[in-house]
Formats: sequence, C-alpha cells, structure tokens
Amino acid sequence: MTHHITLRARALPLVAAAGILVPVAAGAAPASAATTPQVSCTSGKAGLAAKLQRDITAALATRSGTVAVGLHDRTTKTTCTLRATQAYDSASVVKATVLATLLWDAKKTNRYLTTRETNLATAMITKSDNAATTALWNQLGVTKVKGFLAAAGMTRTVPGSGGYWGLTRINVTDEQRLLSLITARNSVLSDNSRAYILRLMGNVVTSQRWGTPAGAPSSVSVHVKNGWLQRATRGWRVHSIGAFKGAGHDYTITVLTDGNSTMNYGVNTIQAVSKVIHRDLVPTAPTASRYTPTSTPQEAYVAVPQG
Repeated sequence: MTHHITLRARALPLVAAAGILVPVAAGAAPASAATTPQVSCTSGKAGLAAKLQRDITAALATRSGTVAVGLHDRTTKTTCTLRATQAYDSASVVKATVLATLLWDAKKTNRYLTTRETNLATAMITKSDNAATTALWNQLGVTKVKGFLAAAGMTRTVPGSGGYWGLTRINVTDEQRLLSLITARNSVLSDNSRAYILRLMGNVVTSQRWGTPAGAPSSVSVHVKNGWLQRATRGWRVHSIGAFKGAGHDYTITVLTDGNSTMNYGVNTIQAVSKVIHRDLVPTAPTASRYTPTSTPQEAYVAVPQG
C-alpha cells in the first residue's frame, strides 16, 4: 500500500524587493495572493509520508526565498516533492550533468576517457574547478549536452548559452532523474560510468562537504555536488544534489534555492531540510556519528553576464 499526503507548506508570505524575495512582516498584505506550493509525499512505509511532509514543511516554515525539494528512497518507495518543475540557474550543480554527458558520449563511441579528460573530470567534480568545466563543456558542445539530456529524459533542462554553463536551467524533477541514472543500472550510463561519477562525488574537498549530506548517518555513503552563484535579480542561487546508500536505504535528495540574501543563508536552508530527511528515513541513536558539514562552505564562483 502506498501512503500519500499533501499539505500546504507553512511559510512567511513573500514579496519581491529589488528582485529578491523577502518575508513580509506579520499583518502585512503580500504583493500577490498566489497559493503557496505544497510539500507532497508518498511512501510504501506506513506513517513515513506524513512524517516527512510535516518535518520538511516545518524546516522551511521560517525560511525566505524560493525552495524546491526532491526526495526518492527506493527501499521504502518514498517520494517527496516541492516545486518540482520550477526552473533555477544551475550554478555548479550542472557539473554532474557535464560529466554524465562526457561518459555517455564516450560510451557511444566505445572508448575510454583520455588522461586529460579524467584529470579535468576529477578537478571539475572534487574541486568544482571552473576552468576544467569550461574545457569539457567546450569540447562536448551544446549539441552533445542536449543529446545526453534527451537520452536521459531530462526534458526541462536547458543548457546555458554563450558559454555560460552555470546558467543552465534545471529543476528538481530532472536533477532527481539524473541521480536515478547515476545510482541504478540503466541503458544511458554504463555501470563503470555510474561508479566513476559516484566515486568523484564521494570525494569532494572538505570545503564543499555541505548541503544535502548534512545530518547523514555514518552508516550511509555520501555523494554530493553543490553549487551557488549570485545575480542582480533573485539574489543567491544555492543548490545541492546528493546520493546516499546504506543502513537499508538507497535514496537521493535535491534541494534548489534562490532569493537568498547570502550564500550561507541558502546553505543553512538546504541543510535544515536535509537533516530532517536523513533523520526520518534513517533514525539512529542520538550518540551515533553523523556526517558533519564544513563550517566554512565554499564553492567555485560561476561567471555570469554583467548587468
């Protein structure tokens, strides 16, 4: 039996100020009366959907900005979504897609990656190196990126134009689709390719160990790719995608945000959501060792057009 629950996320009303969403003081009328999107959860495990929906909603109740969330756990057949189709500038999260495209393209021509490509891929994922990303993006070209997106079923992802790969438009649905391809056997990516992506995402440098892994128990393997950038409108975009396996679970989490006043504000929002997801899926004793995110999160600053 699948248990389903949908409730409205409790959040402060938001209005646009200089292009950035900010909370409205109590009693003030919001600029529009748009319905707040709802956190929707389903699960094959009794009580889990309701608990996740309640806890994710509570984690976001005091957060400003626009947050999109995706969760899927294969083991308990659990899925949660919030703003699943809303589009965001990708920032460095797109680097996982660039690597998947490279491996998909190599598979089509039945070849191994060159030493240059492996060096660039390692730098791109583990250090979030922008120059390495640009080199691979230019090598592949937008046509091949679009080819991978079509093969992967990532139908709403739009590659950035003019060389601005960090302005690729992404959403929760497509990022969760990418993570599903990385974490389970499929015809798009080979088993070796999937293992390679996971290995790199599992070895990011300390300064980038933040985001969706926050609160993950020590019994779960962690694979992550984060990103952020700032633009003149809608403030800081801060994102994190992660894959987790162990303790009888196999799950992926995507959290995309914008309208953040600072980078750290977005990081804290993502980690608040992630902590309750890990806790609800894999409850452990309070003394259990957990994944501790860095206190000084960093990420490569992605170039965007001026103005």
